[in-house]
Amino acid sequence: MNLDVQFKLNQSPNYITYLRYNSHWYKILMRNPEKINDFIKEFKEFNRIQKQEKLKRTLEYIEFFQSVMSKV
Repeated sequence: MNLDVQFKLNQSPNYITYLRYNSHWYKILMRNPEKINDFIKEFKEFNRIQKQEKLKRTLEYIEFFQSVMSKV
């Protein structure tokens, strides 16, 4: 893998984790190092969706506890 790509990936441990779970990016980045920006864009989109899901679940838990407490 190109050194520039490795430096960019090492900027954030989250990039490395995402790369391990989505290993198809290894091949893409090995063959086309200029695709690093596409990788980062996909990671940010995934991260944004993941945060939204966490917030949604948290709000569901809060609503559940409110309904349980109102019945008591």
